[in-house]
Amino acid sequence: MIIQHKNSAVNLEAFFKISYGLYVVSSRLNDKLNGYISNAVFQVTAEPAQFAVCCSKNNYTAELINKSKILSISVLKKEASSQLISIFGYQSGKDIDKFANIKFKTGSTGTPILLEDTIAWFECRVVQTFDVGTHILFTTEIVDNDIIDKTGEPLTYAYYREERKGKAPKNAPTYISPESINTSESNIDKYKCLICGYIFDPSIEDKEHGFPAGTDFNKLGDDWRCPVCGTDKSSFELIR
Repeated sequence: MIIQHKNSAVNLEAFFKISYGLYVVSSRLNDKLNGYISNAVFQVTAEPAQFAVCCSKNNYTAELINKSKILSISVLKKEASSQLISIFGYQSGKDIDKFANIKFKTGSTGTPILLEDTIAWFECRVVQTFDVGTHILFTTEIVDNDIIDKTGEPLTYAYYREERKGKAPKNAPTYISPESINTSESNIDKYKCLICGYIFDPSIEDKEHGFPAGTDFNKLGDDWRCPVCGTDKSSFELIR
């Protein structure tokens, strides 16, 4: 799959070969709690242990981190629910309280630490901040950490994309606009989720819900939900 980028051809498949995990990065400022799904978290040093976190300037959480200088990183498990991913990945903390019905604890710095659908967590303090254009890169030192589930597997972006057919949220560093992708190779009716951007393609098997390839969208039951964000069929629109 090729797109045009800055006057040169870019092969999207090469980008998908870069390994990422999926995490919930959270912060707190006074009584305001918020978090977002991130696939841009990585360890940068061992002595002392430091992590880097990249966050869109448009994310409400970026504002909280910038002012409070604290954050937590919760490692999502492979089976993390679509509902949790929808809350932290596709909804804004300016509109809802993301932690209202989520199991979490408060760390020593005051930042919320997600305990639901996670296998490990790290509590951090920001030591440096870098402006990288559309995003802010925070380098942090580890204050505390623990394992929640020793046997659980982490949710990777590759698994999320290939097996669960998930798409990167608009503010993610890896987001690719649907308009940039050439879909002219097929004229099969497809349906797009207006909440998260997931594309229901009848030619692809829906493993999560047990629908074989060739299933007509209009013949899905009324209880069918988007496998990425959990919304119902009313949030989908027909595309080509």
